[in-house]
Amino acid sequence: MGPEAKFYQQIKKNFKSFSLIRLENSSLLGTPDLLVCNTSGHFRTIELKVTKGNKIRFSPHQIAFHVKHPDNTFIMVKTLGPLPPKTSPISMYRGSKIRELAACGLMLDACYSGWDACRLALEA
Repeated sequence: MGPEAKFYQQIKKNFKSFSLIRLENSSLLGTPDLLVCNTSGHFRTIELKVTKGNKIRFSPHQIAFHVKHPDNTFIMVKTLGPLPPKTSPISMYRGSKIRELAACGLMLDACYSGWDACRLALEA
């Protein structure tokens, strides 16, 4: 099982109250990894990223998706390696921040840090 699949297993354990659908889409490039329906019935998408360093890699299609759909889209990052100061191993960014995230990596302040903050953001 790869790092992203392991990350998804952790998300399932921490987001039990949400309906999570793993999207495996090879025909529509850039589609986020997860479709989430929160307890209020609102849908969100999440792009999952696992990194060992500061840099977070995105395909041009992933960037285009989040630029075109900046609302209700998120990028959740799990950091395996050393962390910059004041950085949680689990962080989440709004999709509208993808360009800054691609440029700055983990030096960009996360919109939400830790499981509880991420869960609350998806519920809002």
